[in-house]
Amino acid sequence: MPHFDIITNVMLLNSVSVLSAVFQVWAGCIAQERKRIIAIPIMAIVLILLGYLLFALGFLLEKKNDPQIETQVAISVTTAILGSVLVSLNWWENYTTLFNITFLENMSKDIAKSRNMVCILSSAVRVLVTAAVVGAYVPLSGQDWSSVTAIQPENRTLILWLLFSQIVSSALCHWFVVVACKMHALRSSFAVPMYLASVAVLAVILGPMIFIYRTSEDTTTHCENLKDIQIFNKTFKGPEWALKLVVDNTQTLCARNGVQQLDKATLAFLGSSTINWWLGLILSTIYIWFLRIQRIERTQGLFVRRLYEGPFLEQSMLLNTRFEILKINKSKRMKQKVTVYLCATMWHETYSEMMKIIISMFRLDKYRPKGNPSNDVGFEFHIFFDDAYKDVTDSCGRHVNEYAETVVEVLREVYIVFSEDDPSLFKQRPLLPSQKIINTPYGGRLQYILPKGNTLMVHFKDKLLIRHKKRWSQIMYLYYLLGWRLNNKYARVWAGLGRAGLGKFDQGIDEKTLAEELKREKDNTYILALDGDTDFQPCAVMLLVDRLKQYSEVGAACGRIHPTGSGPMVWYQKFEYAVGHWMQKTAEHVMGCVLCSPGCFSLFRASALMDDNVMKKYTTKATEAGHYVQYDQGEDRWLCTLLLQQGWRVEYNAAADAYTNAPQDFKEFYNQRRRWGPSTMANTIDLLGSGKLTSLKNSSISMPFILYQIITMMASILGPSTICLMIAGSLIYIFKLEANYALIIAVVPPAVYLGLCFKLKSDTQIKVAGVMSIVYALFMTATIPTIIGQMVEEQTFVTPAGIFFISMVLMYVSAAALHPQEFSLVVYGLLYFLCIPSGYLLLTIYSIVNMNNVTWGTRESGGGAAKTPLAALQRRTLQAKLCECLCCRAPPEEEPKQDMVAQTMAGTEMQELDDYHDCKPQESSLEPPGPCPEQNWIAQLQKKAYGFGLVESYLTRDEDDFWRELQKRYLEPLVEDRDQQRKITDDLKELRNKVTFIYFFSNALWLVVTFFLQYIGDSVTIHIPKIFINGTTDPVKTYSLDPVGLMFLLSFACLLIVQFAAMLYHRIYTMIHYVSFIDTETKSGRKLQKQQSSDELDEQDPDILEAHLYKNGLGQEALCFQNPTAVERSVTLV
Repeated sequence: MPHFDIITNVMLLNSVSVLSAVFQVWAGCIAQERKRIIAIPIMAIVLILLGYLLFALGFLLEKKNDPQIETQVAISVTTAILGSVLVSLNWWENYTTLFNITFLENMSKDIAKSRNMVCILSSAVRVLVTAAVVGAYVPLSGQDWSSVTAIQPENRTLILWLLFSQIVSSALCHWFVVVACKMHALRSSFAVPMYLASVAVLAVILGPMIFIYRTSEDTTTHCENLKDIQIFNKTFKGPEWALKLVVDNTQTLCARNGVQQLDKATLAFLGSSTINWWLGLILSTIYIWFLRIQRIERTQGLFVRRLYEGPFLEQSMLLNTRFEILKINKSKRMKQKVTVYLCATMWHETYSEMMKIIISMFRLDKYRPKGNPSNDVGFEFHIFFDDAYKDVTDSCGRHVNEYAETVVEVLREVYIVFSEDDPSLFKQRPLLPSQKIINTPYGGRLQYILPKGNTLMVHFKDKLLIRHKKRWSQIMYLYYLLGWRLNNKYARVWAGLGRAGLGKFDQGIDEKTLAEELKREKDNTYILALDGDTDFQPCAVMLLVDRLKQYSEVGAACGRIHPTGSGPMVWYQKFEYAVGHWMQKTAEHVMGCVLCSPGCFSLFRASALMDDNVMKKYTTKATEAGHYVQYDQGEDRWLCTLLLQQGWRVEYNAAADAYTNAPQDFKEFYNQRRRWGPSTMANTIDLLGSGKLTSLKNSSISMPFILYQIITMMASILGPSTICLMIAGSLIYIFKLEANYALIIAVVPPAVYLGLCFKLKSDTQIKVAGVMSIVYALFMTATIPTIIGQMVEEQTFVTPAGIFFISMVLMYVSAAALHPQEFSLVVYGLLYFLCIPSGYLLLTIYSIVNMNNVTWGTRESGGGAAKTPLAALQRRTLQAKLCECLCCRAPPEEEPKQDMVAQTMAGTEMQELDDYHDCKPQESSLEPPGPCPEQNWIAQLQKKAYGFGLVESYLTRDEDDFWRELQKRYLEPLVEDRDQQRKITDDLKELRNKVTFIYFFSNALWLVVTFFLQYIGDSVTIHIPKIFINGTTDPVKTYSLDPVGLMFLLSFACLLIVQFAAMLYHRIYTMIHYVSFIDTETKSGRKLQKQQSSDELDEQDPDILEAHLYKNGLGQEALCFQNPTAVERSVTLV
């Protein structure tokens, strides 16, 4: 290349696509692709080869004065052609899977498994080969090493700057290309710029040269002037580096006699060869123009190799783009439809809270109608209602409570609104369709078909028949949806009992094929866990679905949770949630995995939940004191811990917004955090205890991430003592107290409160904490102006308190600025600061001391029922079963009896269940009731749901047996055992005492060390000079800081810096995902609008419309369309 002109060197790089075009033709022939598609790469091959021919003729036919030069040119031309062909082998891996050659496929798979090591080794080999070639070329060419090393300093600086610019610009270009592809700007921001890159380079280079040439008399004189830089400088006004660049480029052209003499043949060969190469590159990569990619496509799904070639960046990026034949893409896209089960747990939600979750479900039904064949996601909705029944005097059956009645009313009201498609005011309300009401072994079920065709089921749980509380409701729907609905379908096919749902396996069922299909469906089945008061938009769900669709190793993904409500407690939580998501969750996502995916809005993959030691272990009944804390107090975090320990990744998407009610009362808030605090600590310790094993099994959890969690855990444990030190520092600033006296005064109130918590009742503890919180808030109010006043008085902010205060304010304000739609939450930051002693000192003491209290603590008002004695419980259970046997049993089906739960379990080691025996009157000391009247709860809801026709229906025999066996194995109501309860109570108190001692002894050690370091004085104190705002230092005054305090301050600062950097990274990729989502959904909306317009025209003739629908296989369901155009107004970037 040093022997060629600048135009040839730039455009010759486009010819490295020659073998890629050959491989495309080969792959197309093997796949029997259409001829018109194969013709494109054939044209590319012809153009590139023609460019080689014209290139060779242009140089070889050019007149030379020296035969030696002719030989050298011939060697250079041959070397250039062979070199470009050999370089084009660089992208062979892009086509190996299309050739059906086992050796190449295995090699490609092996390289993919060790991609990082291959990249490192190949880069090292390239460096060594380049050094060897240079080392051999210098002596072989007869040159001396002094000609290489003798570089003037200004030229050395220029070379280094050019090298640095090349590295940085290449890396940025590669990153922006990846971003453009993920954002679906494949054509406008990737293909077109890459195609025009070489043309733009020539324009930039030739522009100044042409301008200068026009001021010269002729080309010969112009080229002669290049020999004298001073003469040439007269015609060029600009920086020296630009002058040298123009001179060097012009000299390469003037070295050719044909160009210098403006020989038409030479110029024609030069121009034609460059155009042919450029067109050949475009045609050989034209498949990129029609490449279909998904939102936030993985980089390895976009490009074959992770590396890029710096010398010919645009060519390497284009040729490295993954090549796949169109019909293969279509077959893959057909397999990517996923099913999402939305499962909400309810208990004592209010009318307005129920309205939120049900409206969200109907909104999603409208967004993805079931009848639309273009849907990529199918939805089904489930609500599991805990403790929904109550006793009624003189009744055979039980009635549902007022909360269950409310949910039926809400469903009727919302259904009416969403089923009204006619916007006119004067219209006749259509009749509501009939729905199903079903008696079940666990209580009852309502089954609705929503306006757009999706199914909604409301499961009413009777705590006398099935175990209640949130974790058991989750186990209930996990085994029902993933076991009975998903796994059992394939088990029945394999057993030959039914193939209705899997028609393609009717003939020649192959176990391997069936297992692969089951695995595929597990991977493409998701469960969206919801609380009974969650409010969300369809786009939030789709953003979470994207994470699981694109990344197979992701087992769960959560969104941004926004607390709703009013009052100071909610304001505090708004900022607390914001900081937790802005800083902590993003840091966990970027550095490793999110440790807690909250159950109010999280999407789980079925295959992850059905993995070994996840769903099966999640059914473990608490039998030890630690189980009650870890399992039942923080079930969401425990489930995520199980997923992480099995190797699954948990992610966070900041653009998936969900809104849930937060505690508005001080007591309710403290009781909620009393559950969360110890369970968080227990699960984190469990994860850190198995950190080494988990890091080996989970590629997303590294030892640095484990170290980060250890530091975070230590900071959390030492939180109370840190707050005491902060208060002591404030006392020093405000009251000018001696350091040790201030520390003692700061420690006394929390120590007294700690003692009171062991003696007082829970409600009294909270009242005392409330009073102390007010006092601390007043004290913190005085602290802020004191810190500011001290900085003004001493004319510097470079003090420990000043640096800490300013850095925290700047960091939180900057974080809020990066979340512009949440910037208003900064206002609540002041309240958050005032409540720091309450939230991190008093609340911690209350949570640890009351660890033995394992009640839920929230939503217990209005739903508290007295505990039922064991005899009464047995009587009511037997009475319900007898009623069921007499009048409520579904008609039996003649099928062989099976163990349904054993077929549907997700574990690897399953035991056989005993066969279930039909309900028969058994001998009992209790007299059976008389003739059973109508189902009371059914009649009750049929009356309540006026407007709906709730038609009584029955479960199938198989499903009925499944529920009974599931209850028997996992979900039987817990029978009170006074001795066991007494033992658990004692064990919980003992655990509380141990944890309290270790926890607060660690804080006491920290305070004692600080006390003695302050008492010893200057001998162990680090003195920090006083620095004024103008940068000068005070020669006399210094600030004292003990080594332990300095170490803690530096650790805390490093922690915040890491979190802030992770937040920046996460914000960028959240923006990429958001833009990609908006772009694709808007395009989908425009296509559907065109289709709707076409259908509206066809409606003028009903026969034409019917023919059009059935021609496309849509039928009547094609009239239900989604409306993604509204997404752009509803998506919030946070």
